[in-house]
Amino acid sequence: MNSFYIKTNRVFTPIRKYGWIFTLLVAIGGLWYPKLGLLVLPVMLTLTILSFFKGRYWCGNFCPHGSLFDSLLGPVSRNKKIPKFFKSKVFGTMFLAFFMFNMIRKILKVSALYGTMLFWDKLGFIFVASYLMVTVVGGILSLLITQRTWCNFCPMGMMQMLSYKLGKLIRANKRTDQKITVASKDMCHTCGKCSRVCPMQLTPYLEFTDENQFNSEKCLRCSTCVVNCPAGILSLNTEKKARAVIEETNPEGYENRQKIKAKIIEVLDLNDEVKQYTFQLINPKKVDYKAGQFILVKIQEEPKMFRAYSISSYHASGTELSITVKKDPKGYGTDIMFNRFKVEDVIELEGPMGTELVIDKLAEKVVFVAGGIGITPFLPMVREVLDDENKKVTLIYGVNKENEFLYHDELKELDLQSDRLAFKQVVAFDDNWKGRKGFVTDILKEMNLDGHKVYLCGPKPMIQPTVKQLVKQGVKKDDIRYESA
Repeated sequence: MNSFYIKTNRVFTPIRKYGWIFTLLVAIGGLWYPKLGLLVLPVMLTLTILSFFKGRYWCGNFCPHGSLFDSLLGPVSRNKKIPKFFKSKVFGTMFLAFFMFNMIRKILKVSALYGTMLFWDKLGFIFVASYLMVTVVGGILSLLITQRTWCNFCPMGMMQMLSYKLGKLIRANKRTDQKITVASKDMCHTCGKCSRVCPMQLTPYLEFTDENQFNSEKCLRCSTCVVNCPAGILSLNTEKKARAVIEETNPEGYENRQKIKAKIIEVLDLNDEVKQYTFQLINPKKVDYKAGQFILVKIQEEPKMFRAYSISSYHASGTELSITVKKDPKGYGTDIMFNRFKVEDVIELEGPMGTELVIDKLAEKVVFVAGGIGITPFLPMVREVLDDENKKVTLIYGVNKENEFLYHDELKELDLQSDRLAFKQVVAFDDNWKGRKGFVTDILKEMNLDGHKVYLCGPKPMIQPTVKQLVKQGVKKDDIRYESA
């Protein structure tokens, strides 16, 4: 079983990338020059004041230890689940009390030397020893469990939460507090990726408020979930800005999202890495779909998690639908589906959703560009276009190897049946392939795309250069729609 938690880049700024230098300067350099420990005092003051207005923003964006854990130790961390013991409020409170007691006790002891040159060295060394302890203990926990294990009970983190609570109590941070915000809860795929990449292993997607914000006081405001959200609907915003984002978001294509109870009636092996799952709807028994939409498939209950898949085919009556799934060797969801899903299983679905690949009804000339598994949404879309005698469609399908083509026979048959479909295949890296070799962009370069609407679906490395090529050929950005597969 693949790990639930994902290693990802959490270093987005120079401070987050190189802040660890300050940690080593104080923790190691302070052993020879104890006065370096006095640099910790303005750090403590700054993080306490900042947290009053912005919660644990310091931890996620400026903390030198956080930089050490994320930048240097992250790549070699085991990335395991943080034990509940470390996440408990009781343990965090007790550790804060223990830490503060020892800190105050040592400062009081050193205060007897006030007025002497030795005083500043002794005082500085108290903070050097503290910084060194955090570096060693936090570093070990980072390696053995996950990067930010220490942050769950860090005394400075606990102090920030207390300062933040005070700011909320007197409503001083209402205008300054930035929280993770979802543009529309209906547009959330419930995929859990925000939780899987969260350094604190929180679950934003399950806890958004009626104001579409994530209120956890443990949130570091690091924006890792924002950067990794597959739907691109997360942001870090104040309450006022969140309201504006919600008002500006168009939920078209998601307004008919509903829970669907369905039974798997067929599992078809398309090749060694790809399966087609066909579902018969139980409740409701019928759902209306648009070609190009996708459906959510529930893969587990705790924590609740779905995966989004384009609908590759659906029965005209709206009582059945199929999805095509390619196994990802490191994929958490596909691992569950390939090993556990079987015929007769009753599965929870949600949808239909999305407008990214829904065909413009006014478009007369259409180009579909598919890469690998990205062919799946185009199967029903090609049929829909061919049902309209006023439309013409070109389908360009590119893969790396010939054996990666899916639905080859069906598409060839459609191509033979209609003179309004031009089906073009291209293979990038297969010497045995007798047809066109190269990339989808090579075929596009030879086409006159004036007045065409273009729809793309494929791996991310295909999307960006293809969009760039289309724009270069004069296709307006408004006439290009795409979705990553």
